[in-house]
Amino acid sequence: MSSIDDLMDVFCRIRRPEEMRQFFDEIFTSAERHDLALRWELMQMLHEGLPQRDIAAQLGISLCKITRGAKILKQRNSISRKMLSSR
Repeated sequence: MSSIDDLMDVFCRIRRPEEMRQFFDEIFTSAERHDLALRWELMQMLHEGLPQRDIAAQLGISLCKITRGAKILKQRNSISRKMLSSR
């Protein structure tokens, strides 16, 4: 099993939000957690239909990152889109 597969297995086994938060705190730096949260925030904003330029201005990030997120959400089998739609 690869390291990424092993890590995904750990994520799947954590059921309680407080344990997931603690695990994130233990393995990710503050900057890494911030980057992950920012990535998810831009995905949420895209899903809500906000224009890419507005997202870039609000979050202070490049259009390149936002375009990547938009491409992901356009994929028919996107898990990100599925998760956002089920909220």
